[in-house]
Amino acid sequence: MTGRLAEEGRLVLLAVQFLTRLPLPFAPGYTPERMGHAMRYFPLVGLAIGGGLAAVYALAALVFPPVVAALLAVAAGVRLTGALHEDGLADMADGLGGGATRERALEIMRDSRIGSYGAVTLGLVLALKVAALAGLGAVAAGALVGAHGLSRLSTLALSAALPYARAEGKAVFASVGLGPMGWPIALAGGAAALLVLMATAGIVAAVTALIAAVLVTLWLGRMMRRRLGGQTGDGLGAAQQLGETAILLGLLAWA
Repeated sequence: MTGRLAEEGRLVLLAVQFLTRLPLPFAPGYTPERMGHAMRYFPLVGLAIGGGLAAVYALAALVFPPVVAALLAVAAGVRLTGALHEDGLADMADGLGGGATRERALEIMRDSRIGSYGAVTLGLVLALKVAALAGLGAVAAGALVGAHGLSRLSTLALSAALPYARAEGKAVFASVGLGPMGWPIALAGGAAALLVLMATAGIVAAVTALIAAVLVTLWLGRMMRRRLGGQTGDGLGAAQQLGETAILLGLLAWA
């Protein structure tokens, strides 16, 4: 039992190590299989990330107008995560926008440079998040917590539903699976995020946000299957960013 708990603790640390730039007390021991199992904790780590950003927003809102507080919270999120998901969104947009064939799209997505499609998409998504948070006002802090937790569930859904599009790559662990008890833990994190949204904005607004995230995830999954033949790490990052944005817009529709 102690060994099982210790292993789960290492998986949590692996999830934190992957999703953030926070220093860890020790190296949790990376292997593709263990990293795949660690994904079960992505929604819970997302909740913690959202909690940190909510604190930034709440403190900034004491001094600045909502739009400035929102901008500072989004900037803090980029810094905390190392722009991990934003980079994936930009690469995904460049690949799908500039790649006429599957092979060319995957090649473009591996290029570290950002192109026109990526720059425009990233700019619009960041602007939408800032505008939505500013519009949510007092609800924004709770929305950040729920959106960051629930949007990580989108990445798990796509990693489970789609094969890995490359023969090898940094995100090949996403095809490993969540391991024993993986989905109950992941869904518990997603349910906790949804409850936060319900408590923050109301049941109707939270359900609307959930539906918006599901629709965006289904659309992106269909696009990746058709254009790439499966999922990639960049695609999973894009799923998180688009899911988060859809959740905030869904909440804003009822704010």
